[in-house]
Amino acid sequence: MKVLDAEFVKGFIRMATDGWEQGWHERNGGNLSYRIKPEEVGAVQEELVPREWQKIGTSVPQLAGEYFLVTGSGKYMRNVQIQPEDSICIVELDDKGEEYRICWGLVNGGKPTSELPSHLMNHEVKKTVTNGRYRVIYHAHTTNTIALTFVLPLEDEVFTRELWEMATECPVVFPDGIGIVPWMVPGGRDIAVATSELMKKYDVAIWAHHGMFCAGEDFDLTFGLMHTVEKSAEILVKVLSMTPTKRQTIQPDDFRSLAVDFKVTLPERFLYEKH
Repeated sequence: MKVLDAEFVKGFIRMATDGWEQGWHERNGGNLSYRIKPEEVGAVQEELVPREWQKIGTSVPQLAGEYFLVTGSGKYMRNVQIQPEDSICIVELDDKGEEYRICWGLVNGGKPTSELPSHLMNHEVKKTVTNGRYRVIYHAHTTNTIALTFVLPLEDEVFTRELWEMATECPVVFPDGIGIVPWMVPGGRDIAVATSELMKKYDVAIWAHHGMFCAGEDFDLTFGLMHTVEKSAEILVKVLSMTPTKRQTIQPDDFRSLAVDFKVTLPERFLYEKH
């Protein structure tokens, strides 16, 4: 099978296109990666031509020997649909999880996303804590979420609670809450480590003044998660633009009732009384 005929590649391209159409990927902003299933690798094996090994910049031994579909560094999400072979690539990791090599894509040269260390470290965490179920890591420059990082305290509890209050579905979609990473230089090991620590307990991390980082089982769930958080952020931005004080909102006991009916567990630390 040709790589571009594979369903996982079609899903990847659709997600990149959806993100562009949401306005989350100005210029070459944002990146996406997918941990490919063994049977999917087998289906496209005939088109994989390994190139030279390169250092990842971190060590991810739990991902040794695995393959990933990732966006390219400096590539534009808007071009993934029309020029996929130039915009994305399949990479293979070595038997130690310390090096990678491109096996398909980036036909005009280039490297995988500069956020590759962050993606792989978070893939490793999510593979471990979900028994291998999670396969997608997505980073985008979500406008309203970024705006909130300038006005809300950079605290997990505050962001989670404020966004939960904006739409009833939010505590159902992300019941574990949201983690916050203070501003850091992107693309380096420090931000990768900080995010991977948060990913041990959350599926969403917000990078202050930068964007959002989400993990999920498949493309639909991961995109839907980011879409839900960003829509909630948009509502909060509109509320704050009208008044700093809400006249009414969802209260802690309301969330507890919701948790019972929808069979989710909401950590009590997010259900604090406001003063």
